[in-house]
Amino acid sequence: MFDAPVLYDVVIVGAGPAGAACALALRHSGLRVALLDKGQFPRDKICGDAIPSPTLKHLARLSPAYTAELYELLALHRADTTYSRLLAPNGHELRIKWHNPAFNSARLHFDTALLTLVRRHTTTEVLENYTVRSLQSDALGVTLVPALSAQAPLQAALVIGCDGANSVVARHLLPSAGLDRAHHCAAVRAYYRGVAEAPEHTSDFYFLREYQAGYCWVFPVGNGVYNVGFGALSREVAARRLDLKHELRELLATHPHLAPRFAEAEALTPITGFGLPLGGSGRAVHGARLLLCGDAAALIDPLQGHGIDKAVHSGILAAVQAQRCFQAQRFDADYLAHYAQEVERLIGRELTQRYRLMRFLAGKAWLVNLAVRAARWPWLRRKLVRAVG
Repeated sequence: MFDAPVLYDVVIVGAGPAGAACALALRHSGLRVALLDKGQFPRDKICGDAIPSPTLKHLARLSPAYTAELYELLALHRADTTYSRLLAPNGHELRIKWHNPAFNSARLHFDTALLTLVRRHTTTEVLENYTVRSLQSDALGVTLVPALSAQAPLQAALVIGCDGANSVVARHLLPSAGLDRAHHCAAVRAYYRGVAEAPEHTSDFYFLREYQAGYCWVFPVGNGVYNVGFGALSREVAARRLDLKHELRELLATHPHLAPRFAEAEALTPITGFGLPLGGSGRAVHGARLLLCGDAAALIDPLQGHGIDKAVHSGILAAVQAQRCFQAQRFDADYLAHYAQEVERLIGRELTQRYRLMRFLAGKAWLVNLAVRAARWPWLRRKLVRAVG
């Protein structure tokens, strides 16, 4: 049993994209930083595996070398995605070519690559297999109590929660408003091989008449493997008592466009589920000695369902705020509110607009059909790309 906690300036809980980006952004701060994760890397994270182009832009602003190293580390584990195919409920197709670099990569590999950058370029102490059982905040800092008695508790002046949709940091240090199903998406995914008519450089989005919001996706992740999934607004899932695993199996077996593509496909993994707290909910992202980033801060794009770029961006913003806190020696909620203001200004406003657009389109299959058809005109296509890109 440990008598006293190990002391740090900053403890980052969760070593996914938000946590890794935060650690990278603190590399020159002079602070003693610990980065915790309950898993052992490489570890999987259930996700759609799309890495949007802003992710790379944010990392490049920290150092251009990071993106080059990331591409090198993922050389055998990514699919560069130049195109997206949007299939409307009526079956009409729109093909979009993206100008900014993006790729898909299984989180098993992507998160490991980001953590490799942290190990290479920072003095951050990385603690794997460290599950936080509870957090206690007082005038001296925040004490993190591990689930295993053989591990030492930790204490920090500032804790940054990057630990996902079910954040233990948020549960213990911020009052919970419960699950807001109107701002939450439920999704399932599995990996497949042998999918027909599936170019390695194209991500497919199927918008479906039967569901008010959400879509089915087929994303290449390299080496002939595809991340295949389906997501819907949690309010609809609850109201209709949908079994999303069953719904995905039915889609792949009976949908007129999907069934031929999956007739000979091989499932490599079971279908697994995950939750997506959507942006625009107004969720609190700070408190005394506390900042939340990424999924823990509900920064997922309501229109497309991806959040890795927002996770990286918010992790960097949290690092900037952390350095301000130590310069001023202030860790109270009022001072940390500056982080919340920056998140709202740079991320939140856009997500709120996209949430409103998602709700406007929800249940209007005819409008999605019209948008896909009209986007064949070049000037409307450019507007659509700006809206969803």
